Amino acid sequence: MTKHASATQDDWLCDIKQSLRDDKPIRREFPEGGRLHIDRRLPFLFVHINTGKAEDVAQAVVQANASYLLASDPQEVVSIIEAIAEVAVEQFGILLVVRSSELERDRFLTDDAPYLPPFEVCVWSSENAALAKTIFSKTIMASKPRFRTPRVLERTIPRSTIDAQIAAMPGCAILGVEFAPIYRTPESREVYPEVRDLLVSTLFDAALRACGAFLETKKLVKLASYRSLGRRAFVDAVSRVDRSIDEIASLFDVLLAVTPINARQAFDEFRLAGFESEPVFLYRPLTIQVENAKHRLFAISFDQMEDPVLYDLCREKQREVDLQLSLIAARQTKSFVEFGRALYGPVENSLLLEAEDILGRLADEYPVDHLKSRSNIPTADADYVERRAEAMINRYRTVWPDFKASIVLRDDLPSGLMVTNHRLLISRSTIMDRRRVEPLLAHEIGVHLLTYFNGSSQGLRLFRSGLSGYEGMQEGLAVFAEYLSGGLTAERLKLIAARVVACAYMLSGLSFAETFGRLVSNYKFSDHGAFNLALRVYRGGGLAKDAIYLRGLLQLLDHLKRGGALEPFWMGKIASSHFAVMEELALRGLLKPPCVHPLFLETAEGRERLDSARQGLRPIDLVQPKET
Repeated sequence: MTKHASATQDDWLCDIKQSLRDDKPIRREFPEGGRLHIDRRLPFLFVHINTGKAEDVAQAVVQANASYLLASDPQEVVSIIEAIAEVAVEQFGILLVVRSSELERDRFLTDDAPYLPPFEVCVWSSENAALAKTIFSKTIMASKPRFRTPRVLERTIPRSTIDAQIAAMPGCAILGVEFAPIYRTPESREVYPEVRDLLVSTLFDAALRACGAFLETKKLVKLASYRSLGRRAFVDAVSRVDRSIDEIASLFDVLLAVTPINARQAFDEFRLAGFESEPVFLYRPLTIQVENAKHRLFAISFDQMEDPVLYDLCREKQREVDLQLSLIAARQTKSFVEFGRALYGPVENSLLLEAEDILGRLADEYPVDHLKSRSNIPTADADYVERRAEAMINRYRTVWPDFKASIVLRDDLPSGLMVTNHRLLISRSTIMDRRRVEPLLAHEIGVHLLTYFNGSSQGLRLFRSGLSGYEGMQEGLAVFAEYLSGGLTAERLKLIAARVVACAYMLSGLSFAETFGRLVSNYKFSDHGAFNLALRVYRGGGLAKDAIYLRGLLQLLDHLKRGGALEPFWMGKIASSHFAVMEELALRGLLKPPCVHPLFLETAEGRERLDSARQGLRPIDLVQPKET
């Protein structure tokens, strides 16, 4: 190394130390392809040294962390760690270095192995990092990999290695992890993508858990969760992938694409035919070429995302958008129903039993669409609903000026309301019980629009458009909002339960007319009510989406009974399966609290109803007192 090069290195090492002392983020690229990334001052550093062989997983495990170093020159690695350790010792008293690498070969896998054998994981540590080694070993052994189980072998640090140099630095501790490259085929060295992703996730989690336990034992930090040690900034690659997926998802609207535009005419024709022929539904022409959209979707590069949690969320969303594109392309074909089943799931037996129990209690006493037979009920038309919606949106905008929702009255929708992105759509044919207006606006504005705008503030578009599978919990929350606002009626719950039963009929092969007939004869629906319900279920060729309302409500009530919080659900559009992920991202500082909360939670009645739900309620209890 020349004197000039040495002087230059000294300069940027001084810059690094100063940035650490000032607690400024560092992301420095090295000429040979390495990188130093530290998004905040931390008492640990993950390290991978490039030896010239492909070690994709070892590098990915390191890059997944908030503080890491990738480099090729061992001496440069030593110099950088010395600089970082100097500041870490000043601030924390110690620096834990976690080094990740891969073994030369998978020696437990032989040609004549009768089954997939365990894979080798070697660990070593300095004496002052023995606890980290123990925690890592226990965690990795307790993991449940889908393909092969790890076998941990402990070894000592050879004196002549770079690990020995790191261990000898004042205030440094080191944990080393080396594992068999089981994600590569033995013959061609091609990658098994699924094994690779699972291996990265498993090793990353075990190493971070070990790091957290080490730091807490040293009383350096107090952690709500070891996952809070993760990254607190989105790298450009994450934002790029998020933006690319959102741009494609924004090209189409699934519900508008599969909602008939001739509902009134179809009902008149169905009635004239004696309610026996299959109605003919017409749809909007698609505004996208599905094949081109799919090509763009799968051309998105997921390289350099670094964060495995965000990687998984984006991959899930990519697969969901693919299914949605397949669904709208299959309108009015036999395959449509199967794409719908893949998106929204089947009607589980437990869900069907719950729906049938509700209907059994409410079918005779609470006829749906009772406005047709009762003239003394005050009604609301589309103009009235629009005025009340404007008033509610203005109340939210007073709390948060960026709540810039718009209202659109349309002639091509069945009676009712729906939300698409930032817009509330109201059918001009809407006529409803005036007492139901505020609860329905709590449903549409207080949940669907609120989570869209809160999600928009999170830094990734994914949280406004919705994480994969979000719709079930979103609709469960929206129905629960009707209860919290004091307007979940028995008629409404009966309708939600009947949607489940109608979905089951449709999935079992019953025709539109057969389902319509059962809704009228078995559950006392009016002709209009039964037609509108069956239309929702049979639109496009058969859509199982309407079962998610009751399913989501059951999931939410169970979540509350177990002591679960509602706060993460207001941050954006998420599924129940993402609750722990949202908590982790919030702990890491990647998510901020909701900018605005539902108005129905600000009332004493709303809070009292929420407290009741936490004691354990079933859907039927939301509209009538619990039986004693």
